[in-house]
Amino acid sequence: MHFIVMLLMGISLHATSASPQYESGKKLYFSKGCNGCHGVTAGGMNQYPSLAYRRKAFLDNKLKEYRAKKASTQLAQMMIPFAIMLKDQEINALTTFLSEYNEEATRQKSNFSIRGDGGS
Repeated sequence: MHFIVMLLMGISLHATSASPQYESGKKLYFSKGCNGCHGVTAGGMNQYPSLAYRRKAFLDNKLKEYRAKKASTQLAQMMIPFAIMLKDQEINALTTFLSEYNEEATRQKSNFSIRGDGGS
């Protein structure tokens, strides 16, 4: 019985504490300005895609392509100046944060839009 209680406590502590890699990625996400287009919850805004909960390998590949100045669309080309100076360890931290995103309870995309009707 004692073993089960200790195991559950360990799992509980592990689930509530983020790894240093995750925390580093979170800091980079905001300091590099990613939130300006992808939102404070990484859920995407307007034409900019959601990044939260995406596969780490996909995000890693995309950031490395952007860093190598490769982009398939005009919108993707906007990422090149942001990615060009990223080091491998920064890409790893960012993709860890985004793929393991656990800052909010839901996976819902925000309905917020900066485009209004021009009123008020």
